[in-house]
Amino acid sequence: MLKHSVWLLAAFLALWAGGMDWRYRRIPNWLTVPGLVVGVVVNTILSGWPGAKASLLGAGLGLLVLLPFVLIRALGGGDFKLVGAVGAFLGPGRVVDVLIVSMLVAGMMAAALIVYKGRVRQSLKNMGHMLGAFLRLQLPGAEVSLDNPESAKIPFGVAVAVTVLLLGARQVASGI
Repeated sequence: MLKHSVWLLAAFLALWAGGMDWRYRRIPNWLTVPGLVVGVVVNTILSGWPGAKASLLGAGLGLLVLLPFVLIRALGGGDFKLVGAVGAFLGPGRVVDVLIVSMLVAGMMAAALIVYKGRVRQSLKNMGHMLGAFLRLQLPGAEVSLDNPESAKIPFGVAVAVTVLLLGARQVASGI
């Protein structure tokens, strides 16, 4: 039952951040940083040193995996810190599950947005540009980053929120 409380807290944080990301396209530090601290504290209280260790590893892994995307401006800093906070609640194994499913959810959201806005051709061109830049070991440039005001953007925090809800519901339903 106590393990379910960690999922509930992670879901609360993810839903709050997802709502902020949907409405304002920002996830504030005042939400993510305390979320990370609470995740570490809760896991330490519930499991002692092993809980603290798993919490810190989950936060570190979530941050480490997404750091390259933040550096090339393909992902915002709030999304990055949200995944770190979720990792602090769920630990390294579960944060990997959250990352994988969140990327799939975000991909579906992006595909729907691209089709809805009629930007399939431009998106394929951008993907080719990005692939070419990476093959030349270069950064793709501002025209395909978050810095481009004309680019279609999806709120990754929403994808994380949906994922934490789905995985948490599965966890609770299976009784694990």
